[in-house]
Amino acid sequence: MRKTLIVSLALCLSYPSWANVDLRLAEPFKAIGSELRQSTIRGVVKDKDGNPLSSVTITNLTTQKSTSTNDNGEFEIEANQGQQLRISYLGFEAQNVTVTSSNVQITLSPDDTNLEEVIVVGYGTQKKANLTGAVDQVGPEVFEGRVLANASQMLQGAVPNLNIVPADGKPTRNPSFNIRGTTSIGQGGSALILIDGVEGDPSSLNPNDIESVSVLKDASSSAIYGSRGTFGVVLITTKSAKADRTSITYSGNASFQKPIARPDFITDGYTYASHFFTAYNAWNNYSSIPSKLNKTQIFTMEWLEEFKRRKEQGITEEVTVDEKGNYVYYGNEDYYGTLIKDNTFVQDHNLSISGNSGRFDYYLSGRTYDYNGMYNYNTDNYNTYNTRAKAGMQVNDWLRITNNIDYSFAKYWDPSTAGEGGNIWRNIADEGHPSSPIFNPDGSFSFSAAYTVGDFIYGKNGTGTKNADLRNTTAFETKFLDNSLRIKGDFTFRNRDFNSTRVRVPVPYSVAEGKMLKLETSMNNNIYLVDQQWRYLFGNLYGEYEKTIGDHYFKGLLGYNYEQRVYESDYITKTGLLTEDVDNINLALGQNTTATAGYNKYRNIGVFMRANYIYKDRYLFEFNGRYDGSSKFPINEQWAFFPSASVGWRISEEPFFEVDKSAISDLKLRASYGSLGNGNIDPYAFMDQYSISISNRVIGGVKNPYTEVPVVIPNNLTWETARTANIGLDLSAINNKLTFTADFYQRKTLNMYTVGMTLPDVFGAASPKGNYADMTTQGFELSLGYRDSFEASGSPFNWSVKGTLADYVSTIDRYNNETGNLSDYYIGQTLGEIWGYETQGLFQNQAEIDAAATQSLIKSSNSGKIYPGDVRFADLDGSGVIDYGTNTLNDHGDKRIIGNKEPRYIYSFNLNLDWKNVYISSFFQGVGKQQWYPGNESIFWGQYNRPYNNLPSWHVDNYWTEDNPNGYFPRYAGYNESIKVNPQTRFLQNISYLRMKNLQIGYNFPSSITSKLKVQSLRIGLSGENLFTWSPFYKRTKDLDVGNLRPSDPDISTGHGDGFNYPVMKSYSFNLSIGL
Repeated sequence: MRKTLIVSLALCLSYPSWANVDLRLAEPFKAIGSELRQSTIRGVVKDKDGNPLSSVTITNLTTQKSTSTNDNGEFEIEANQGQQLRISYLGFEAQNVTVTSSNVQITLSPDDTNLEEVIVVGYGTQKKANLTGAVDQVGPEVFEGRVLANASQMLQGAVPNLNIVPADGKPTRNPSFNIRGTTSIGQGGSALILIDGVEGDPSSLNPNDIESVSVLKDASSSAIYGSRGTFGVVLITTKSAKADRTSITYSGNASFQKPIARPDFITDGYTYASHFFTAYNAWNNYSSIPSKLNKTQIFTMEWLEEFKRRKEQGITEEVTVDEKGNYVYYGNEDYYGTLIKDNTFVQDHNLSISGNSGRFDYYLSGRTYDYNGMYNYNTDNYNTYNTRAKAGMQVNDWLRITNNIDYSFAKYWDPSTAGEGGNIWRNIADEGHPSSPIFNPDGSFSFSAAYTVGDFIYGKNGTGTKNADLRNTTAFETKFLDNSLRIKGDFTFRNRDFNSTRVRVPVPYSVAEGKMLKLETSMNNNIYLVDQQWRYLFGNLYGEYEKTIGDHYFKGLLGYNYEQRVYESDYITKTGLLTEDVDNINLALGQNTTATAGYNKYRNIGVFMRANYIYKDRYLFEFNGRYDGSSKFPINEQWAFFPSASVGWRISEEPFFEVDKSAISDLKLRASYGSLGNGNIDPYAFMDQYSISISNRVIGGVKNPYTEVPVVIPNNLTWETARTANIGLDLSAINNKLTFTADFYQRKTLNMYTVGMTLPDVFGAASPKGNYADMTTQGFELSLGYRDSFEASGSPFNWSVKGTLADYVSTIDRYNNETGNLSDYYIGQTLGEIWGYETQGLFQNQAEIDAAATQSLIKSSNSGKIYPGDVRFADLDGSGVIDYGTNTLNDHGDKRIIGNKEPRYIYSFNLNLDWKNVYISSFFQGVGKQQWYPGNESIFWGQYNRPYNNLPSWHVDNYWTEDNPNGYFPRYAGYNESIKVNPQTRFLQNISYLRMKNLQIGYNFPSSITSKLKVQSLRIGLSGENLFTWSPFYKRTKDLDVGNLRPSDPDISTGHGDGFNYPVMKSYSFNLSIGL
């Protein structure tokens, strides 16, 4: 509650200033009187070549009156002698001019800030103009005013080809960072993430601490990190104190959130039950009547007829009792509506204090984030707390020492079901029958409720997690030879602790009056503890030398890096809970106790170097290299050298390039090539590994331990290697208003760690993995931005727009699949291919069935018989039989490639407007081309999957009948293998989309108000997250979110299926920022 009041308190503090506005009304009139007595100042604004500049904004800093120049660069403004005029024009450096006469002549110089911008790169910084590698950088604007759980989620879509795809919308979700597409089909691999130069976890970072994020994409820019940076590097730099300034800043956000997508299921019990019977009966060749709705509700034809009668007569009583005292249900239950809140409240508060006296500087920050959960019962509360303390001291002219410590703590209660599986969404699909109410008349749970929402209402089951992350970096910097030689070093330790306790208590329910039962299964009545610890040590020592001699610029870097990680874990399960409110493993009897543990340790050592040479600011050369060693490989393969080289040519600096600088200020070509190794394998993959188990046989009165023969280990296991070539173009034009960047790349990933060749059965063991596969990934990235300004009502209207487009395609070049089995990778395969059948509509009558190819392998009924209304498949190979041949590349029957599930043409664009202290910003992100085929277990299929599953509203009257021959779905038959397990063109979905990721509107209070409030800055605003999504898929249904079509909640090992994961949230927020 105290945190909730902070925003209200901050607003209340400003009340006295607003309440007294009427007492100050005379002050503006005094200023107006003064202005009337001012002189008219005339002037002309030109560029350095003497050309007049139009639409230049001139502001009297005393009166805040503004005007702009005409086409001849001329202007008039009222001002007194000694007052200052602010001259500003986009693409030129702003000037303050003191009025000394009635006529002023002003010359503006081009603003080369874009070229002089400093970009963070590996172990240092470089001017953007001097970059030869593929590097993108974004600033704190990506994170400001946004209410999301962590920085990773905020970065999604912000940088072209930085692919961040969370598993779902759960607040704890920390997605992996992928740069430039598929990395390795063997050991995989994601981008290396460094926070202030040290490996870290973005989910543990306070987003408001971030100053910049640099993404190193090609081998040239990331080679200095060697095997750790094989698939790109993300460098996150946190804020430091500003020079000669002390400040206190508070920012807070209050947000209401709701799921983007929520399934619209039929809640009318009779409609659901009648469709259940139709689907069940149709699958069983119209000859079978079910006895139950899955496990939890009795079904008879008499019950269905009575249900129909009660509905027609308007009888609303949902529960009756038969002659044996058993409950009989005629419900109309909305399980999703009961479970999910209409809105949930989220708040985020940040406080930072910083100061810099020149010799000593400090930056302190803290953040608290509270998410009140999505559920009405047993809700999933999530809380995070972040603190950071950075301090630096300039000991003398040549030595500076710093320390940077940060700590994060997160706790989450993740509710689950205990009757079966644990995934509430899957359990609702299987047992959440609308015809079965949640509560019996005596307040007890129905059998259906005990499996589903009743478990949440009971409120005992779930997993409580705690995640603590402590990191400290101590560093020094020295400089010698007039700052030409700099030596730096740092040492970091990081301790991460993760603990979780999962409780599964049987849920009570009743099926008859006065009789209580418990839903006891093999999956509940237990407590499960997980304790995981990671201990990291990092160290860097490096020196750099920088010198300019005439037209020659030299810079060299040489360093040493060490890292070590130790991982330990314990997993304990005990059964026989003493009470229903168990939260400690000591409160379990332990009739069956299982304990396992894990441990591994590895070390990496690297010597790295970089050399830069620039001639006349136009010819750029860079070489990077790293000699890496890893304990994960056999002794003879532990060391490898990974080099890269890049060049750049600033064409705009050539004497022959006579284009006016105001037209094209910078034009640069770049090229790079490099080779990097991937050491992302298990630390003991090259060793014989023995597993010890306890036998189930009692010998000599005891169950004896035993070990199994270890798997065959690979011979000469070595590094996977990624060789990347990149060419790029950088352009700044129209006085730096227009910027354009293009990169084209090819990455060959060689010696990927995959399955070996197929061995004869007499070998007696599985084929060992090894370096047996190669892959090529090709792609591009384009970025185009424009910024400008014009006068509106006497004030400058600033606007900017930026768009990005990226794409990639990966192809298998080598793989051990001699038969070309389509269920595995094969040579020539484009990753993401969807193989399936081509359809020719639906059979309309028996004559069409008799004339068509045989479809005996594709079942749409229990017996395999085809009926009118079933899907008709194309006989592509003319064999007269619809089949998949041997399911190989050379014999795939009637199957063909019908689509690709990989995203193509990933784009984003943002628009920013600023006028009279009002700002508006919007950010859109999307995918231009992508296909998806619903999985076997998917809410897309509804009762076509299992007849007792939920009935999507969009299915009703949208399937084939004799009266509706053009229905989208085939005849209404459950368990329908013809559609759910056989991908085909009819139900292949186009899931390209456009999403408004963020929209913000706010107001920065002018100094005339903030000075009276005794604050440096004051800003209020409104923001929205994921407010709008367009997709062709939504022409069919909005039950699923196109941006969240992952298989299932990865935290739960059972109950997989499309739509069975945590939804991505839409939010509406109010934010406040105060600077003191």
